[in-house]
Amino acid sequence: MGPPVEDRSEIVFFDVETSVPTRPGQGFAILEFGAILVCPRKLNELRNYSTLVRPANLSVISPFSERCNGITSDAVKSAPTFADIAHAVYDLLHGRIWAGHNIIRFDCVRIREAFAEINQVPPEPKGTIDSLVLLTQKFGRRAGDMKMATLATYFGLGRQTHRSLDDVRMNLEVLKYCATVLFLESSLPDIFTANSWVSPNATTRSRSNGKSPSERGLLNMNKDSASLSASGTETKDNIHPILSFAMSSGEVDAPNIVDTNIVPQDNFNLQALKGVLERESIQSNVAMEENPMQESVDMSSTSSVSQTCRSSIVVLELDGVCIPSIDASLIPFSYGSQKIELLHEGFPFQLHCTDLKVRFGISTKFFDNAGRPRLSFVVDSSPSLCNVLDACDRVAQKLSLDSGSSSDWRPVVIRKEGFFNYPTVRLHIPTAVVGEVATEIYQRESSGSEQRLLFSRFDAAELDSLFIPGTFVDAFFYLDLYDYQQKAGIKLVAKKLIIHCK
Repeated sequence: MGPPVEDRSEIVFFDVETSVPTRPGQGFAILEFGAILVCPRKLNELRNYSTLVRPANLSVISPFSERCNGITSDAVKSAPTFADIAHAVYDLLHGRIWAGHNIIRFDCVRIREAFAEINQVPPEPKGTIDSLVLLTQKFGRRAGDMKMATLATYFGLGRQTHRSLDDVRMNLEVLKYCATVLFLESSLPDIFTANSWVSPNATTRSRSNGKSPSERGLLNMNKDSASLSASGTETKDNIHPILSFAMSSGEVDAPNIVDTNIVPQDNFNLQALKGVLERESIQSNVAMEENPMQESVDMSSTSSVSQTCRSSIVVLELDGVCIPSIDASLIPFSYGSQKIELLHEGFPFQLHCTDLKVRFGISTKFFDNAGRPRLSFVVDSSPSLCNVLDACDRVAQKLSLDSGSSSDWRPVVIRKEGFFNYPTVRLHIPTAVVGEVATEIYQRESSGSEQRLLFSRFDAAELDSLFIPGTFVDAFFYLDLYDYQQKAGIKLVAKKLIIHCK
């Protein structure tokens, strides 16, 4: 066991690199663990630890897994197993504040799984700071999709290597930069108004004003962490800046929480920032209806929460989908709200479908509030695709109803009366994310070679000649659930399209 909780004031930033499941029933295997201990007052690195980890079966490291993080089977074949390093990992983590990017949904789960596999008690945190949720709510979408690589690029910190020790150090630097920007904006709102999202009319909120119950998931504190309360072992002046940053305008609200006596330093006036962000429409759940000029929100604002941990998303072929293994769960969305996410054997997934026949080309019927056309096209849906999507509809609709939604559910498979043998689905093509094309489009020649297509505008006029009815397309797409203006359902969003040349 580690030392008493009261003696472990450091923050431990940690990250795991894993294999990527490629078949049903296959889980994640930890391939690398890295962590740094950080002083809570000076934010300097005190100690670091990293090691490659040899999985029980080296065959889990597929070529796809190698492309994600560069860790090969040769690199880990002489590395220690997780059982060999479990004591060191436990000693680093137990009783400390855990910090990292998307650790609540990914890294923490992998650590607990790894300890369970060797029949050992897992470490427990004093508290958890997930910078993905924290920065999504407090820094907003100015940095795009909120992936670590995107945030690092935004601040000019270089490229993410997807190696554990490099990533945790980059994570700490990103937090420092974000905290500094928010501090400047809240301290000098009149000066920074033109270049930030802080209202010049903002008023400083006192602690007595209370906190919105919608601000959740920023910081999880266990009841055992009495040393951070007002009981006296840790004074307000000694609360570390990142902890104050995390607690400055959000309610501590999560499972196994909370010491309500915790009194954070109110270093940042983020209420104004939050209000402006809420007025900015970041709702990505677009209810598509076949009416010209439908009013809805810009599709380019894809949810940063639901599409963040790309390394944890499994790409499934249709014949690799086990229908009974499809489930749905609620995940954090924006400002404390929740959104439904579809899972296969407990993991988010994308589908890869080949030889989809285009029924209707690029549509110009759908528009956003600015009058810009949304891009989508319709393909024939095979019986196997129908079965998978119908199953997704069933579990998602049930959870939607159980969660209290009264919206009209719209099936993802389009079946029109008199044409039951010809079901179709609509594939959406988001036009841009952070100024870049969000969907990769390739053209496959008869020789089998593929060439990525580049577009000057990426609009309906350019795409119309590609998606001609009768053309066959291979598609990688994710299933994005929406509930907007009393309409709910599943939207199929293309990540990659390969057009077959005739």
